[in-house]
Amino acid sequence: MRLDILTLFPEMFDNLKMSIIGRALENNLLTINLVNIRDFSKDKHKKCDDYPFGGGAGMLMTPQPLYDAIMSVKTDDSEVVYMSPRGETLTSKLVISFAKNIKHLIIICGHYEGIDQRILDIFNIKEISIGDYVLTGGELPAMVLVDSVARYIDGVLSEGSTDEESFSTGLLEYPQYTRPAEFMGHKVPDVLISGDHEKVRKWRYDESLKLTKARRPDLIKKD
Repeated sequence: MRLDILTLFPEMFDNLKMSIIGRALENNLLTINLVNIRDFSKDKHKKCDDYPFGGGAGMLMTPQPLYDAIMSVKTDDSEVVYMSPRGETLTSKLVISFAKNIKHLIIICGHYEGIDQRILDIFNIKEISIGDYVLTGGELPAMVLVDSVARYIDGVLSEGSTDEESFSTGLLEYPQYTRPAEFMGHKVPDVLISGDHEKVRKWRYDESLKLTKARRPDLIKKD
């Protein structure tokens, strides 16, 4: 999978070179290309923002640099998304769909008060939100999207790693424990060291259901 990230601050993405994503890049399981939007500005000072028509606080990213930046990487197979608090909420279902169905993803990172609406209209861009809050720019949301999508690309994680985590079954993930069996007076539940796989399976399901009812009751399907 190829990801082109359009941003005013490409240096912010150095963290993607680390850990699991870094290894995936080294193994050519995915490609990440950073595109500096300022490089496409025709302004002599490389300016990429201006005051919004109609007034209001803040500045808006101008269409010309963004248009040219998109066109520099867009192909017939490209899907273009814009990280925006007014967009469709990023869910596990959407993440998996991106990972399995898209070969080339272009991610736009907005700044200031956002981007000119005409860019969204010209390219029929899908807007994606990572939650009901506003950040200073789209770089952190873009990293969230890249990290979450990369996990579902074949070979990035070991087989079965995503099978029983939160949201994969429609429920939140059950509590996990490792050695030692007792720590600071807290013991691992006996069922997990019983060797009875059926009891372990049932305990995990029950714990997942309990956690989901307490923290995310909206995920429980109503009859």
